[in-house]
Parts: sequence; C-alpha cells; structure tokens
Amino acid sequence: MILEERPDGAGAGEESPRLQGCDSLTQIQCGQLQSRRAQIHQQIDKELQMRTGAENLYRATSNNRVRETVALELSYVNSNLQLLKEELEELSGGVDPGRHGSEAVTVPMIPLGLKETKELDWSTPLKELISVHFGEDGASYEAEIRELEALRQAMRTPSRNESGLELLTAYYNQLCFLDARFLTPARSLGLFFHWYDSLTGVPAQQRALAFEKGSVLFNIGALHTQIGARQDRSCAEGACHAMEAFQRAAGAFSLLRENFSHAPSPDMSAASLCALEQLMMAQAQECVFEGLSPPASMAPRDCLAQLRLAQEAAQVAAEYRLVHQTMAQPPVHDYVPVSWTALVHVKAEYFCSLAHYHVAMALCDSSPATEGELPTHEQVFLQPPTSSKPRGPVLPQELEERRQLGKAHLKRAILGQEEALRLHALCRVLREVDLLRTVVSQTLQRSLAKYAELDREDDFCEAAEAPDIQPKTHQKPEARMPRLSQGKGPDIFHRLGPLSVFSAKNRWRLVGPVHLTRGEGGFGLTLRGDSPVLIAAVIPGSQAAAAGLKEGDYIVSVNGQPCRWWRHAEVVTELKAAGEAGASLQVVSLLPSSRLPSLGDRRPVLLGPRGLLRSQREHGCKTPASTWANPRPLLNWSRKAQQGKTGGCPQPCAPVKPAPPSSSKHPGWP
Repeated sequence: MILEERPDGAGAGEESPRLQGCDSLTQIQCGQLQSRRAQIHQQIDKELQMRTGAENLYRATSNNRVRETVALELSYVNSNLQLLKEELEELSGGVDPGRHGSEAVTVPMIPLGLKETKELDWSTPLKELISVHFGEDGASYEAEIRELEALRQAMRTPSRNESGLELLTAYYNQLCFLDARFLTPARSLGLFFHWYDSLTGVPAQQRALAFEKGSVLFNIGALHTQIGARQDRSCAEGACHAMEAFQRAAGAFSLLRENFSHAPSPDMSAASLCALEQLMMAQAQECVFEGLSPPASMAPRDCLAQLRLAQEAAQVAAEYRLVHQTMAQPPVHDYVPVSWTALVHVKAEYFCSLAHYHVAMALCDSSPATEGELPTHEQVFLQPPTSSKPRGPVLPQELEERRQLGKAHLKRAILGQEEALRLHALCRVLREVDLLRTVVSQTLQRSLAKYAELDREDDFCEAAEAPDIQPKTHQKPEARMPRLSQGKGPDIFHRLGPLSVFSAKNRWRLVGPVHLTRGEGGFGLTLRGDSPVLIAAVIPGSQAAAAGLKEGDYIVSVNGQPCRWWRHAEVVTELKAAGEAGASLQVVSLLPSSRLPSLGDRRPVLLGPRGLLRSQREHGCKTPASTWANPRPLLNWSRKAQQGKTGGCPQPCAPVKPAPPSSSKHPGWP
C-alpha cells in the first residue's frame, strides 16, 4: 500500500466521508454491551492491582499469620478475576448465533471481539511539536487535530460491514502519516496508548505509536471475522463471501505475527496470533465445504459427488483438529476462551462424522458408477499402517458388500455425532447456542434413520471395519492481506507540507521573505522538482545570490502565497508574472544533518531576462544527487530482524516522497 498525501487544498474542517463507517444506530445497539464491557475491564484492572499488591506483601513479610491472610485474599481475588473473565467471555468471546434472516440452519462460526481503548487527547503533544519543530502556530491546526480525534473516536465503534473496515483502515493510514511526519527513533509523542486485550480483558499501555497501529490492525482482522460470521452461508454466494472475510482476517493476523514480537497484550502475542490464523483458515475451509454441500433435501445421488463431499468434510475435520491441538497447549490455552476450544473440538468430531455419512450415502444411496470412473481405495481412504498392498476400486460392486460397508461408515458417523453432542453439553457457553445442537441433532437423526433402513433382523454378520477417510479439497484457502488501501485518504496535516521535507526527521531553517529582482541575466537561479520546488542551482553574482538564496533551498512562499504543494510550472509562471518589480520569496534551508529527498529526473529550468526557459547545462550547474531515505517499517514496534525476507506477508514501506511521474518507484506495500 502506498500512502497518499493531499496535494492541495480541501479544508481540514470539512466533514470527512471517512466517518461514514461509524453507524450511529450500531453505536446505540452496542452501547449497553460496550458499557458493561468497560465496567468489566475496569474491575479486572482493579483486581489485578490488588493481586499485585498482595503478592508483593506475601513475598515481603515473614509473619506466618500475615502470609495466611494474604494467601486467603489472593485466592479471593483470583476467584473474582476468573468470574470476571468468564463474564467477559460470554459478552465478547462467544460464538456467532448464526442468525442471518434465512431459514437455513448452518453451523455457527467464531468471531473475535474488537479490542477496546480509552479516549486520547492528541491536542497538547501535536500543538507543541508543530510549534517547536515546524515553527508554526500549533493553535492554527486545531481543525486538523479535531478531525483526527473525531476519526479515532469513530473507529472505536465501527459498523459491522465494509464501511466499518474503511473507517478502521482510514485511521490506520493516518497513523502511518503521523509516524512518518512527527516521529523519529529518538522522539515519541509522549502519549500513552491504552488498549484492552480482546481475549482476557487485561489492560495494556505503551508510548509507542506502533502499539496503536498494531491494535488497529488487530481490529481490522477481528472485524473481518465478524463480517464472515454474519454471512448467510446457506447459499454458495454467502459461503464465498464468508470464506474471503476469514481469509482477510487470517492475513491481518499473519501480518501482525510477522512484524511484531514481545507484544504487551496476550491477544497480540505470536502464539495467540498463530492460533487465530489457524482458526480463520479452518473456518474458511468450512466455507469451502458449505459452498459445495447442498441442503439435505437436494443431496446429490451421484456416487462421485458424495465421495467428494466426504473428502472435503474430512479436510475440514483435519483443520479443526490442528486448531484444537494448538488451543489446548499453553500459553494459548490460558488466553483463548474455553468455549472456543470446546466448539473447535465439537466441529472436528462433527465434520469427521459427516465424512463417514457421505461415504455411506455413496455406498447405499447413490446411482452406481462404472468401475473406470471410481477412484482407487488409496485415493479416498487412509491405508492402515500394517497394509502395504494396493487395493482395487474404492467401492465394492456387490450390493450386500456395499450395504455392510455402508452400515460400518454410518456407525462411525453416529458415534461421532453423539460424541459431538456430548462435548457440546459439557460447555456451559455452548449449551446456550441452540443452533449448534440443532445442526448436529438433525444430522444424527438422518444417520439413525438411514442406519435403521439398512439394518436387518437376520443380519448376524460381523460389521466391517470402516477405514478413515483421506482429507482432500479442491480449493485450499490461503491467507489474504486486508485491503489497507481501501481507506487510503489524504494526510490530515497536509498543510505542514510534503513529507519528503517537512517531517520531524529533517531539520531546517526558515529564510525570508527576501525580495528578488530581475537582473540582466534574469533571476539567476535554477528550479527543479515539484511539491516543494527546489532551487537546484544559484549563479554566482546573480540577483538570487545577492538575496541570500542557496542551492538546495526549497521555495515555500511566493509573493505571500504558500506554495509548498505547488508544481514546478506554477512557481515558474508566478515568477515570470512578477515583471521588473520582482518577487518576494520565502524558502527553507535544510540543515546539514538532514537527509535530502529525491529530486527525480525532471529537467531543471533557468529564468532568463525575458522569461525564456534555458537549460541548466548552459551554465554548468551541478545537480544535487538523488537520495532516498531508507524504507521505514510501517509497524516498527519490537520488529523482528528479518532482512531480505521473501514470500509471506508484504514488507512495510517508507513514507511516500513526491516525485515526477517518470521517477522510479521505491519499495512499498502492494
């Protein structure tokens, strides 16, 4: 993603379309929930402070009676913390109820709750920095600061749709502009950014702006999960939209995991992000299965279609088993809500049983297929460890053999569905999700009915052993980067000037205004570049040299008109129109410690006596060398040292420097 600076003028005080993603109706509906969440966060914060004090007292004292009292108090505090976390889990860490306005019944998904934050006052540090470093009146930027604060306030309660995503990405991009303009490795804004953990509710704070950017990026991923969970997956189009949303969420968490280490909150730790990424990919794989699986009343009677559904269901079950293994291990086990781990386990059993159910349908309730059309046994079933001989077609040709093997697969399907219902009943949070029990119960009833149809009173033969099913999918979802460019907008503080020059990384001196008159050889200076226009050369002894202008100065004002964003031709036209009276210029001179921005490859021009443009080469003027600042990571808080890495998530980019259209591109986000 290449950030975009505002080239000219829209007023900062105008109502920004970025705030459209904050739905007032959504705020009203979520007001009570967020108020309760905030109260729980405050209570958790208080209990954590009490526990810290009690632990310090326990270590400091040697009085046994005091230690017993403190130990009792610690047990009470820990009990309160557990109750508060369980309540927070019910509010924000539960599962989606799956109500989409459709009569179809689908398995609920797991959405993430958004990280919450406290209000922040940008006014004092930004005004001070603008006054001290940029040499301008900080109070004159009150409108820009209000716009930034309004954007941050709005992104705390985004609407659960694409507009909400645009709102979050708009604020994220403004944070990138702030980082590029106001921060240096040795300077921070002096603000504490407070965020609450999405999984545990534990508060965390840091001075680093990268913590704010990382938390917003986490919320972008979390909002994608909520959008995916709200889709009507009973139709192929809804399942496709849900799959894309979960892929985008996985991409956001992958981006965080690759760019951050030693996170201050558990939900942004590498282990938690890895588990969330796996969970989103498993849910995306489930959407692939749902896109292929028609309702029970329209189930295909084709043998190959049933086998394909069986392997797709086995793939989903395998994905959820991996997620369950990750969630069951520390430290993720300590962070992830118990209901999530239980639901993942239920889904692993449920989709494994579905795989066996579809194989049974292929055996007993499908139109026969010719032997040449059927896949081999090894392509559909997992081979036992003791078996090394290749086997023939996947399905027996004799009807009795098909019935016996179908009963065996139905038996495994019934056992798996009963186990899923048992696991569902063990979790208090899942017991309140009636839809999940309804889905599994309906599938169990179909399996029992089919088993009763196949069962015979005189069937004394020992049931065949149903083999495990080989996981296979026709579409393996991959993590996709969130569309960080969809909220791309102009820099709120564009009036300070282009980032290539007017940032905290550069130091400059304001010169002027100086009065420049036309001499016999013209003004005696060479101009180059756009936004701002550079004085590329000054002819010795000319009027420009006499006025104190130097090579490398940037013109910021012509005849009292700010021209930091003017193009080369606009400055030339204004100087040519000055006539014999001359022009008043104001320039800035970069101090030696500053890095010069790139000048591009635009040909310089010289103002002659009659306003004619002549080449700089006629006067032998030297062209300042083009240099780019090193690319600065977009997320630079505790960044892993991964130089030269290829593949995976895109690498962060440097701030955009204005350059002519013909200049070469520099590294950036895709």
